[in-house]
Amino acid sequence: MHIPVLLHETVAALAPRPGCVYIDGTLGQAGHASAVMRLAGANGRLLGIDRDREALERAKNNLVREAVPGTHTLVHGAHGDIGTIAKAHGFEAVDAILLDLGVSSDQLDTPERGFSFRQDGPLDMRMRNDAGETAADLIARLTIGEMTALFRELGEEKRAAAIARAIDRERQKTPFTRTLQLADCVAKAVGPAHTKGRHPATRVFQALRMAVNDEMGDLKKALEAGLNLLKPGGVMAVLTFESLTDRIVKQTFKAHCGQEVSLQQGGSEWRGSLPRTEPIFKKAVAGQPEELEANPRARSAKLRAVRRVKEYE
Repeated sequence: MHIPVLLHETVAALAPRPGCVYIDGTLGQAGHASAVMRLAGANGRLLGIDRDREALERAKNNLVREAVPGTHTLVHGAHGDIGTIAKAHGFEAVDAILLDLGVSSDQLDTPERGFSFRQDGPLDMRMRNDAGETAADLIARLTIGEMTALFRELGEEKRAAAIARAIDRERQKTPFTRTLQLADCVAKAVGPAHTKGRHPATRVFQALRMAVNDEMGDLKKALEAGLNLLKPGGVMAVLTFESLTDRIVKQTFKAHCGQEVSLQQGGSEWRGSLPRTEPIFKKAVAGQPEELEANPRARSAKLRAVRRVKEYE
């Protein structure tokens, strides 16, 4: 079962009130959404977006089974399209938005989805598993140089070049079609001395998953569109699990929080990206020890949140 990460902290940051209009851009099994909508009440409105049709169906069943109050609009799509999806369904001024960028337990624990380097399955990794290029397609298509760049940039893998060469040698003999086939190849290329307590294929699988699903592009679009959907006083919260995505969220929020700059002629002016926001936390929030013990997948989670404020005239 998927356990919502930093649930108490996230709901507290979003601060839902009765009648709250809420968008969950990565609905998953609706764990966070259920908690928010219980506080939003019967007059609350939920727009839940997920590119995984199976996740949407589970979320729908969970919301019904748990008798979660409010109006629920569930849409199959990517959070990168949050702006157009929201407007198409009448969510143009909202009180709260959440993006949970983690891979769900169901996706990780279902070998057929191809996300796990610990269980054998097809080398897929698509969040939307009915369209688009798979991880196997990428491995077959990319040159050694392109693989090196991918593993280095999206996986922050120091031994990217050695891994890319090893993959190239193996694919000339047999195409990569299975997750354990790739994981074993990476493990041999990296060696036990470089794993430091984590599976040696972790960063390579991360890079491939991000590339297959255009996670960086979707995140950048979702952040800008989401901030523009907020009412003054509305909150956007984002849960990240990798340093790359956390860095993008941090930089985007910092740009929109801006700063007050003193002017040489006297007075001051605010400089930053619009819409203007203010931080809710001084720094990213991490899980408490009791949560990390109960849910090891929360170990790398970070929560950042900002509140939209009125721009200067």
